[in-house]
Amino acid sequence: MESLVNFFIGLFGGAAKEVVIFIISLMPILELRGGLLAASLLHVEYVKAAMICVIGNVLPIPIVLLFLEKILDLFEKWKVTKKIVVWLEKKVENKREQIDKYGYLGLALFVGIPLPGTGAWTGSLLAVMLGMNKKKSFLFILIGVLMAAIIMSILSYGILGSIL
Repeated sequence: MESLVNFFIGLFGGAAKEVVIFIISLMPILELRGGLLAASLLHVEYVKAAMICVIGNVLPIPIVLLFLEKILDLFEKWKVTKKIVVWLEKKVENKREQIDKYGYLGLALFVGIPLPGTGAWTGSLLAVMLGMNKKKSFLFILIGVLMAAIIMSILSYGILGSIL
């Protein structure tokens, strides 16, 4: 993750630090985790960094929740992209038990515990593919993002910050 964050820091190096961490926080895979890590490496004040990263991570989620189902339906019509949808459906089925068992709280925990393959984008994908209520999903994804912000703040600005 750190090497990917450093790549994007270098790529957007001419931009303001706040713009760099905002863009990183918008991106799938990196999301808030990458944004906060970049913010700590760029020495952005914690409170400012946390607010920018949370906003950047949450901003695309309503769009994903509203339009992903239509995009997936469209992808299922074409032979080449149908394989992607089938692959995603298999991945979602692997997480179904966790989400079904804990419901929306499970969605928040899935998004909030910063592990590879989890986050707001993946949580939104799960919510859409499992047919969860979009408004409730957004609320619990937001709760998960805030949980991840707390955990990553401790790691990026606390433990890792003191090591780096």
